[in-house]
Amino acid sequence: MRRLYGLLVVVSLLSLLAFGGAAAQEEKVLVVGLSEDYNGLDVHRAYEPGGSLIHKAVYDTLVTFPTDSVSEILPNLAESWTISDDGLVYTFTLRDDVVFSNGDPLTAEDVVFSFNRMKNLKDNPAFLADGIASVEAPDERTVVLTLAAPDPAILAKLVFDAFSVVNAEVVRAQGGTDAENASEVDTAELWFNDNSAGTGPYMVDFYEPTVQTVLVRNPNYWGEAPYFDRIIIRNMPEAATQKLALEAGDIHIAMDITADQLPSLEGNPNISVFSTQSDTLIFLLMNQNPEIGGPVSDPKVQLAVRYALDYEGLKLLGGAGTNTPAAMVPLGFAGALDASEALPRDLDKARSLLAEAGYPDGFTVDLRYPDFTYIGTQFSLVAQKVQADLAEVGITVNLVPEELQVSLEAYRGGQHGFGLWLWNPDYYDTLDYVEFLPGGVVGKRANWTDENADATILELRDKVKVETDPEVRNQLFREIQLYEQQSGPFAPLFQPGVHFAYSAALKGFNYNGQWRVDLSLLSF
Repeated sequence: MRRLYGLLVVVSLLSLLAFGGAAAQEEKVLVVGLSEDYNGLDVHRAYEPGGSLIHKAVYDTLVTFPTDSVSEILPNLAESWTISDDGLVYTFTLRDDVVFSNGDPLTAEDVVFSFNRMKNLKDNPAFLADGIASVEAPDERTVVLTLAAPDPAILAKLVFDAFSVVNAEVVRAQGGTDAENASEVDTAELWFNDNSAGTGPYMVDFYEPTVQTVLVRNPNYWGEAPYFDRIIIRNMPEAATQKLALEAGDIHIAMDITADQLPSLEGNPNISVFSTQSDTLIFLLMNQNPEIGGPVSDPKVQLAVRYALDYEGLKLLGGAGTNTPAAMVPLGFAGALDASEALPRDLDKARSLLAEAGYPDGFTVDLRYPDFTYIGTQFSLVAQKVQADLAEVGITVNLVPEELQVSLEAYRGGQHGFGLWLWNPDYYDTLDYVEFLPGGVVGKRANWTDENADATILELRDKVKVETDPEVRNQLFREIQLYEQQSGPFAPLFQPGVHFAYSAALKGFNYNGQWRVDLSLLSF
């Protein structure tokens, strides 16, 4: 049992007003500052990285990662599993001691409902279930997952939030369904914003969009009870605001610290700082549809942009731990090119390519991007740097900052002609970066399709999707990345460092790229 070091008194005026001074002082409360990137808490629609912080605390998946790495697949709701010789059938045996937050026991039918609902909602994460042919429950503790083709990444995919298991009976009572027409008839989405139906250590108390998300301890949690009674996750889009709030003691974790804030925080004995290389990829999108992308839809212009960028200068914006991936697979993933293989900056080459494309004097283009800070990366500063770099080869960039959700909708709808964006891995396997190829999730956002792509990249894509031999997979990914350097509608900018600052008295802090921090393991 964790030693009780005393009751935490939250001095934040917001917390006192929300819960009453006396109640706040009696509870053990953790307050987190976060730049909110999600707009709902329906776990089967989960896609944004910030939401993973919450879903990890509220729900469980069949399998998981260690708390501080993505190095291996561990049992979670499933105590064991077997894989058929042909790699198509995964049979999971569930633990027999798990209950939902209302006390109902977990059954295999809940897993079947959860997986099918996620798939049939056809929301952002549904593509992760494309290769699943069926999910069945032959008995209460057995789940049989059958694939349409071998998928070497399937277990890593099952760690992602959207594969969380919910109480089927409760969700059905709120209008949820796993039927094939769930995308048309499911009505449980709004209910999830102020409620939950999981097996995790916390439950959703309420969600006030762009203000705060509040979690409370699950009294029926099947594992070790978490230390904190209540967790308040405050929306703080500005890193400076998070820093000031942390220094004042109004929050206990600042999730989006920037590199230039680190020196002063490191000198504060009441604050601890954690920095590492993130798995986030910051990149430029150049739309393949000429009606949307204009000049940047031209392959020669796209290559010119890649040669014009000052990669060493861009790295400075990410701070400690920042690196430049050579293509669209981040460093640290199997098969990624070495950083030394990245394209060099070559302004003469960029100008020559622009002239060949018919733009000897350059052109003017709008750069659209979400005006926010993510894990310490200020998108406005990155956009300004891109603007300055491209000006050196005659490309005039008009900066068009947008509110996050507005920009996100346009980006996902394939309407950004020239965009600055980020990609966090949905699952920790290099196959996730096939989504940058024709027909993939990000490929579609750039209007890169099977119809306008050449046979070379289509053949590489189709081969790597089903290849199970690690050496062959890595070679295929190498060929894909070398292709991306010369062709394709993306330019990798950098892989930023990730920086957290938190109260020095806080114990149990560990970083995991999948969910960032497991809040249920923290204590004072």
